[in-house]
Amino acid sequence: MAKIVFTRPKSMKDVVTHYCPGCHHGIIHRLVGEALDELELAPKTIGVAPVGCSVFIYDYIDTDFIQASHGRAPAVATGVKRALPDKFVFTYQGDGDLAAIGTAEIIHAAARGENITVIFVNNAIYGMTGGQSAPTTLVGQSSTTTPKGRTSQNDGFPIQVCEMLNTLQGPSMISRVAVQTPAQVIRAKKAIRRAFQCQVEGRGFSFVEVLSACPTNWGMTPLDAGKWLEDEMIPYYPLKDFRVPEGVQ
Repeated sequence: MAKIVFTRPKSMKDVVTHYCPGCHHGIIHRLVGEALDELELAPKTIGVAPVGCSVFIYDYIDTDFIQASHGRAPAVATGVKRALPDKFVFTYQGDGDLAAIGTAEIIHAAARGENITVIFVNNAIYGMTGGQSAPTTLVGQSSTTTPKGRTSQNDGFPIQVCEMLNTLQGPSMISRVAVQTPAQVIRAKKAIRRAFQCQVEGRGFSFVEVLSACPTNWGMTPLDAGKWLEDEMIPYYPLKDFRVPEGVQ
């Protein structure tokens, strides 16, 4: 008799993914689901998703969700957590959302040390709306709005969100991970679970940035996109734990 050794997390719905081939959102969804299951959080979880590809997480994670206006997920999550402090509240946001229109919301939620968790998916481009340049698009990277490549003279430099938030006193945990290899997936899972644990223990604001591929809008195959992430994104967005509270596993 065959032995089942790998199954879908209980907190994930049994549905077929709609994401593009090579997109990493599905992997990140699974890591969120596994962490919710392991910490037995799903029954009391309220997720907040904004506009963009990240909004579809509510099609896959079987918990309560609120859709926030573009960029406003941290503000909505703050209200939910303060009104319902016994709930587990997390946001799931993309770079075009969190690092552009939502810059004020993420900075001030972090500065206040709100007891919420933010999962920040950075694929260096606007995905859902057609591949425009994002605040995280690398210098030299082409997009529909920078067809000849982003330049620092015209477009400024990409925003390194973890480094920016790490200047604040409020956050309890800040980490940057990636999911383009099995080893990195394991590390990302640990970071997400740790961030959830921070909230459970009432330690305040926890933040995990996940570097992610967008082969469709990058104009690459999934394999090439994974290599580009490793060769180009990670040198500019180094993977590291910027801040981890003592005693959190």
